[in-house]
Amino acid sequence: MLKTTTHVRPLTPADLAELYLLLDRDRLANLFVRNRVDATRLQTRWLGGQIWGYFEDGILVSACHAGANVVPVQATPAAIDAFADRAISDNIRPSSIVGPRDAVLPLWKRLEPCWGPARSPRLNQPFMSIEHDSPLRADPRVRRVLLDEFDTVYPSCVAMFTEEVGVNPEVGSRSGYRARVAQLISQGWSFAIIEDGEVLFKAEVGAATPYACQLQGVYVRPDLRGRGLAAPALAAVVRHVRATVSPIVTLYVNDHNLAARRAYERVGFTHITTFASILL
Repeated sequence: MLKTTTHVRPLTPADLAELYLLLDRDRLANLFVRNRVDATRLQTRWLGGQIWGYFEDGILVSACHAGANVVPVQATPAAIDAFADRAISDNIRPSSIVGPRDAVLPLWKRLEPCWGPARSPRLNQPFMSIEHDSPLRADPRVRRVLLDEFDTVYPSCVAMFTEEVGVNPEVGSRSGYRARVAQLISQGWSFAIIEDGEVLFKAEVGAATPYACQLQGVYVRPDLRGRGLAAPALAAVVRHVRATVSPIVTLYVNDHNLAARRAYERVGFTHITTFASILL
């Protein structure tokens, strides 16, 4: 009986063609890693980590982004075990594990004895998408944020991140978070309703490929919540983004956030798979 040979190694630019074929097997679920690959071309100095490949008989079967975030790609059960072993042996310390639930949960089960307990396990996150403009009337006040509006928008970014993640993003690396917000604005990926110098609503594109993009940081000023502002504003964001960034818009949301889920459904987002996030 012939035995399958397996191994895990960091991928290099020579592996790009094979990696793209793997990523294209699920262009929506894999868009974060595809965005990182497009931006860095697997050059380590830009990647800020590694992307591991799991090979069977010389064929790339699965991959895993291993940087600030651990993100499995098309991960088989054997690959999940191999990636867990590699993460433990390399002693990496990411801030989260995120991706399709059926890969993240078994990966976390292997890693929890070494990395746990999780600061915030989010085990059921509907991953949603929309491939057309929303049937809702788009709020005409939504527009791209200008770079000279950074100081206006930045406090709402910090507030949203702190509320959603449970950690102030300025703790430890204030300059890094400020640079990320400025980058999104300069890319034209930041959208908001700004009136009288106040941010009423905002959202960003966090990652994009030629096929799809992912929204993040959806925020409504606390005193305006529950008034029906979010859905028309998101409808406007979807219209802007589909016209200028990518034709399919995705996001994922905590299952217990019923208000947000209802707003996304009103806009026209549909639940296509389930993610999980383990915040460390």
